[in-house]
Amino acid sequence: MPHVFDYTVTERFLRYVVIDTQSDPDSRSCPSTEKQKDLGHLLVTELHDIGLGDADMDANGYVYATLPANTAKTVPVICFCSHMDTSPDCSGEGVKPQVWRNYRGGDIALPGDPSQIIRAAEHPALRQQIGNDIVTSDGTTLLGADNKAGLAEIVDAMRFLVNNPQIKHGTIKVLFTPDEEIGRGVDRADLKRLAADFAYTIDGESAGHIEDETFSADAAVVTITGVSAHPGFAKGKMENAIKIAARIIDALPKDTCTPETTEGKEGFLHPHGVTAALGEATLKFIVRDFSEQGLRDKAALLEQTVKDVMRDFPRSTYRIEIKQQYRNMKEVLDRHPGVIDYAMEAVRRAGLTPIKSSIRGGTDGSRLSFMGLPCPNIFAGEHAFHSTLEWVSVADMEAAVRTIVHLAALWEERA
Repeated sequence: MPHVFDYTVTERFLRYVVIDTQSDPDSRSCPSTEKQKDLGHLLVTELHDIGLGDADMDANGYVYATLPANTAKTVPVICFCSHMDTSPDCSGEGVKPQVWRNYRGGDIALPGDPSQIIRAAEHPALRQQIGNDIVTSDGTTLLGADNKAGLAEIVDAMRFLVNNPQIKHGTIKVLFTPDEEIGRGVDRADLKRLAADFAYTIDGESAGHIEDETFSADAAVVTITGVSAHPGFAKGKMENAIKIAARIIDALPKDTCTPETTEGKEGFLHPHGVTAALGEATLKFIVRDFSEQGLRDKAALLEQTVKDVMRDFPRSTYRIEIKQQYRNMKEVLDRHPGVIDYAMEAVRRAGLTPIKSSIRGGTDGSRLSFMGLPCPNIFAGEHAFHSTLEWVSVADMEAAVRTIVHLAALWEERA
């Protein structure tokens, strides 16, 4: 018998997005910004209100909660996970969500800054939203659907399961993390406390999508030590680290191997920060590929480029440091095919066509998988994240709630 769903996901989402939870990559604290805990406190309260009595936030800003099993079967413990922070790439302060009822197609000019236009031609996913309600920001900030849509969807799904005990399920864990956007989302997650066997991040884009593959990721830092001299007496002496850094960036590929020239399974080498003075310059890169060999090839390309440039500066030196960030979760998930199979079936039961795809990025699930908690990613309905043009469909958020509920039931049904 099909479930009759009621929803609170939209009202929860609208409450969450007005709380500024932007993370800070330059902070060494955990969470990186205390304001993330403002949302954490609200989430704990709401989880208590729906009946998850053990909901709690620890000192590092992680929110944990348990929905106890209501079946006599022995069922693997599953966890649903989303992150509380929003991207540092775009302001998350003073978000003013706009609900566009019964979207009829065409462009959406955002009222806070009419130059910010969500153009239908540039957002083809809008074609599937005719007749649906769309939520955006006012154009002066991001919206925060990444990942507050996932938070709202998980809380609403847990509420529905509590209120419908005829839907049998095993023990379900909830984990809300800080600092995912700056790559630290599970740094201090207590997996012993969580005590889950499998997990799902609810942090994807289009409705129906399940992602079992991510980029593998490294960070690279190139440090150039030049030769300083008084500019009035520098002939034959000075080797300017600023100019060396500029030469290195200019020598990198321009038509390939960059974020703006790649798609699908193509990786890239991306300079995202430069700190430079006459005597020393630091260049920060992110290195992305779906394979380990691809990462090694791009690191080799970077080093060869630096070496080639440095030949013209014989008295200057360089240092390259490569740091692993996360790895392609497919390596782990391929050993647990049921985790994906159940998700695909849950999407079908939610009334959608499941689509398995890859993420040109990473999620908390990437690292959780390699920490012993296999964790694919399920859609949350987010679009144009990290920008003032971010939007989400109410229908897609409701579909995610249904998917979570069906997924919980499937694990019990097939135990």
